[in-house]
Amino acid sequence: MKRLWMLVTVCFALIGFAESTSTQANQAASRATGWPPRLAAPAPGEVEVLPVQGKVHVIIGAGSNITVHSGDDGVLMVDTGLSAMTPKVLAALKTITSRPLRYIVNTTEFDEYVGGNSAIADTGEIIPFRAPDYTAGPQGALDITRASVISYYTLLHRVAGPAGKAPRIPEDGWPDNTYSIPQKRLYFNDEPVIITHITSNTDSNSVVLFRKSDVVSAGGLLDLTTYPVIDVSAGGSIQAIVDGLNRLIDITVPASHAGGGTLVVPGHGRIADHAEVVYYRDMTTIIRDRVEDMVKKGMTLAQVKAARPSRDYDARYGKQTGPWTTDMFVEAVYQSLKK
Repeated sequence: MKRLWMLVTVCFALIGFAESTSTQANQAASRATGWPPRLAAPAPGEVEVLPVQGKVHVIIGAGSNITVHSGDDGVLMVDTGLSAMTPKVLAALKTITSRPLRYIVNTTEFDEYVGGNSAIADTGEIIPFRAPDYTAGPQGALDITRASVISYYTLLHRVAGPAGKAPRIPEDGWPDNTYSIPQKRLYFNDEPVIITHITSNTDSNSVVLFRKSDVVSAGGLLDLTTYPVIDVSAGGSIQAIVDGLNRLIDITVPASHAGGGTLVVPGHGRIADHAEVVYYRDMTTIIRDRVEDMVKKGMTLAQVKAARPSRDYDARYGKQTGPWTTDMFVEAVYQSLKK
């Protein structure tokens, strides 16, 4: 009997060991392949339209995400994508609505956000004043025969470029409707649209809230595919990113357990909610604090890079190649904290 009991015990131990070994192998495989998750996305060179909520859709795959707000008054777009993707964007827009394009809001001056301004604005028109002697469209637009392009005033300076140098985009794609106060507000499609200036990547960022639809278009402030792009020479900083994300959290209200409720369209990546923004804010705050501590200790840029202050998040947000690498991000963080 005793021998039988020992045999049973050994069998259970072997089973437990096998299960443990299998679990460890599965966990290792998950760590190797689990991030980034495999998400359905349009093929390169193609775009996809997804409903967000309320009157808001998003066009994905054109460079940056493009937010589309449509209704009886027409269409308001947030950002326009890369110029090469304009035909695909216009075709996608027709699947959402047949109403005319009235406004474009630029949130960030980077090419993937403003590249399509000129050609896409040409397809729209502003609602004219109801008076026989009007000379401009509402909200300050200068040309009623095309969509009005709205941005914070410094974004106009960035896309126009310094005197004597080639502009970033053609002149007919420059914003014609800039603002220099904390907010610009519209009432469009029976909904308040609140455009707020929030310095983050540069000093030109805007965030757009569609109040009834409960959707925020965050532009370059929130990029779920990489570390935030920071142009220190244009007024951006890691502290501005953290502050901007905190402001975004303030207007993003969860429905339950930090999920649902207000939805956020990031500059790149999937549609987000309050919890996703909080995680991204926490990540940038932790990296800021680490680099700040290293700066206070007198560490050089090379020493900071060698210490890998972003190592916990590199599997998710880091990149070794491309236009914005982990190395470039850490350097931008360091330079903005050294100032």
